[in-house]
Amino acid sequence: MSFFNLIQKKGSKPIPPAPDSIRKEIVYGASTIKRTSSPNFPQPKPRPLRPIPGSRKVAKVRTSVSISKNSQRRKPSTQTRLVSDSDSQESDDGAEVPAKRTKLTHDTRTLRRRELRCKIAFSEDDDGVFPMVHAADIASLEKLPKYRLAFPENAEFHAVALQYPSASQQEKFELVEPVQSDDFKPLDDIKEILEVVVNHYMPATDASTFKDDSHGLLRRLKRARDKRDGALYTSLIHEWNGVVTRLRCDGVISEILDGLGPLDLRLIERILTQTYARTVSPRVSTLRQYENGTDNVYGELLPKFVSEIFRITGLGPEHVFVDLGSGVGNVVLQAALEIGCESWGCEIMENACVLASLQEQEFKARCRLWGIASGDINLQRGDFLENTTIHKALQKADVVLVNNQAFTPTLNDRLTSHFLDLKEGCQVVSLKSFVPTGHKITSRNLNSAYNVLEVAQKRYYSACVSWTDAPGSYFISRKDSSGLQRFMEQDRGR
Repeated sequence: MSFFNLIQKKGSKPIPPAPDSIRKEIVYGASTIKRTSSPNFPQPKPRPLRPIPGSRKVAKVRTSVSISKNSQRRKPSTQTRLVSDSDSQESDDGAEVPAKRTKLTHDTRTLRRRELRCKIAFSEDDDGVFPMVHAADIASLEKLPKYRLAFPENAEFHAVALQYPSASQQEKFELVEPVQSDDFKPLDDIKEILEVVVNHYMPATDASTFKDDSHGLLRRLKRARDKRDGALYTSLIHEWNGVVTRLRCDGVISEILDGLGPLDLRLIERILTQTYARTVSPRVSTLRQYENGTDNVYGELLPKFVSEIFRITGLGPEHVFVDLGSGVGNVVLQAALEIGCESWGCEIMENACVLASLQEQEFKARCRLWGIASGDINLQRGDFLENTTIHKALQKADVVLVNNQAFTPTLNDRLTSHFLDLKEGCQVVSLKSFVPTGHKITSRNLNSAYNVLEVAQKRYYSACVSWTDAPGSYFISRKDSSGLQRFMEQDRGR
């Protein structure tokens, strides 16, 4: 089950902005993942590998992040302009005015080419062995009665080891299925892994062979699963391992990665979901206990929404990203993965911090399995208003994310004062605006942070946040001191 399904319930009501309707999360200590001893995985008699037809030449592959279909029908955003009381051409009603539509593409984030391939992942110097949480550690017969055999008539074929595109170790899976539908499904994870590898790590000719509706490996694997044929299923996984290893040794996969453009959202979600399922999911209940009336509330922006934020702000690999109130670190990890930029997060709730630390460790292992080099990750614990390390990160930040949906006005005001230290052009993305509608620069409020923020209102659509399926608004505030400077020059000239 994906992490965004775990924290999102269909038809749930949105969190209202009023602080008295928000529940605080009460956090408890979380234990570390228990890594079970590796089971003895039976090695079936290998079947002859089917030859892969077609040329070995690798076409340069470019993919783009999937954007919601609704994005083509979006209404123009509105922009809050800061006005002064000396500006005779501005109205005094504080009304928002439409912002001009700007053409936004992925080109804004590729000013510096990102080195996507993780070189150590394709090196066999250390035998590709490193600490990680195997699927067999979270879903196995040892966890009865939560799991049962997927192939009860072939009990001897109860486990496999799966090869990823890199030269790293294979991941161990027990072929079990959950009793409850919400629990982790090993066979579904295997299916997703194979499909992502075929679609994004293989040349078109090889990919079409694997996806052939009659005799492709993906189709044969589905038939084995439907027929509950454990012997055939394990044999096909062994065949897969041989083909992927051969493609890697021939340099095909490395060449694909070296020519790859922005990562596709499905690949991003697969890596993030695997990380979450092996670290946070076993203890997700600790993130669902709240207490009314404070700022400490847990909620997540979902990957497709986060990807849209990265696109519209033009976040690139040469930039610095900061998430204030980063929870278990999902968005911090996504920025490091999808963009390859330096990515920072700060969280005050202890349980979320523990899980974020576990996610960071597993995320690095997952990136190595998939052969991808991520950006630098920096997760801080504590109050982002008091954390000096985060203050320094904010001073060099290009994009700052604040999920302030449930913040009180007092916290929003205190946080806004920190934006005075942001560099010019830095963009702050938030769920509620930091600048009151109709704000004007006057001689009495020259020191207000509102005076240096230019705000544009945007819309997000359904299935973008964890607390509701409903659409809503968000805001992008750009640090721009030019309006304040003009006012001060005019004021001195009087």
